[in-house]
Amino acid sequence: MRMLAGRCFCGAVRYSVADEFVYAMNCHCSNCRAATGSAFKPFGGIQREKLEVTDGDDVLLVHGDDDSNDTRCGVCGSFLYSVVRDGEYVHVAYGSLVDAPSLRPTKHIFVGSKAPWFEITDDLPQFEEH
Repeated sequence: MRMLAGRCFCGAVRYSVADEFVYAMNCHCSNCRAATGSAFKPFGGIQREKLEVTDGDDVLLVHGDDDSNDTRCGVCGSFLYSVVRDGEYVHVAYGSLVDAPSLRPTKHIFVGSKAPWFEITDDLPQFEEH
């Protein structure tokens, strides 16, 4: 199994995740835009146990509870991943990956609430909601 490296901006947090994403999407919802400070969040979904924080577990900033949260570096604030689906999966922010995942985003979701100043220019399918 190929493992991918991920990290925050400052390097205080590092993680390893299996290159076995079950799904990958670009989310345009207002929550993802606010969390990332970007037009959308490209992410890959994978079972939670396939991600391991290898450095900086003690500096993680977790917004939410154990089964549903956004996890950031508590030093630099980089957005790393979200725990979702009753704690069973993580949505890894693709921007925090050092290595390229095999699975690229396959669609745009929550396009109905995308940033009005952003234009989607690729041919991926678009969905008003999820």
